[in-house]
Amino acid sequence: MKEHLTVVTHPLVQHKLTLMRDKHTPTAVFRQLLREISQLLAYEVTHELKMTTQTIETPLQEMDAPVLAGRKLALISILRAGNGLLDGMLELIPSARVGFVGLYRDEETLKPVKYYFKVPEQLDKRLTIVVDPMLATGNSSAAAVDMVKEAGATDIRFLCLLAAPEGVARMKAAHPDVPIVTAALDERLNDIGYILPGLGDAGDRMFGTK
Repeated sequence: MKEHLTVVTHPLVQHKLTLMRDKHTPTAVFRQLLREISQLLAYEVTHELKMTTQTIETPLQEMDAPVLAGRKLALISILRAGNGLLDGMLELIPSARVGFVGLYRDEETLKPVKYYFKVPEQLDKRLTIVVDPMLATGNSSAAAVDMVKEAGATDIRFLCLLAAPEGVARMKAAHPDVPIVTAALDERLNDIGYILPGLGDAGDRMFGTK
């Protein structure tokens, strides 16, 4: 994966994203759409997984068939909203190892504060995909990737639903070696750090907390 930013323009991704942006979409439907879109995004972010072969028997003959190589990949969710992407991806990649980074954004400074961190072992031998629906200021995402790197990860991707130009620039400056995959690059941030046009607060809309 050579590009620092990949925007997935598949029609199903864009259609589902439009439904998610609509403020009238109810919580249950929003959660279902996020699960569906996360699987479609997962195809893009995993398309360069390493492969090998193993010998199997079909009902007709023996063959050398392609299978995934190496350690099971790691999915790291930035709590809490990252779990919406995580759930859908785990349906597609059930063998993945899972970690969590607990960060919240200080509403005054817009900087991340850590409250939880638990990730799989041997990250240095796994493709690690960090997931969070919104790449806004990029501060929380950059901090999460910092921590994942400190835990040993060297092959990292960042997967989000929406990205702001400010967040992409922040991530590129902090982690130029970490490709970003998203469904949309939106216009900008507003004065309180929310993505415009965006879809509101992903966590609140997912969990019905506002």
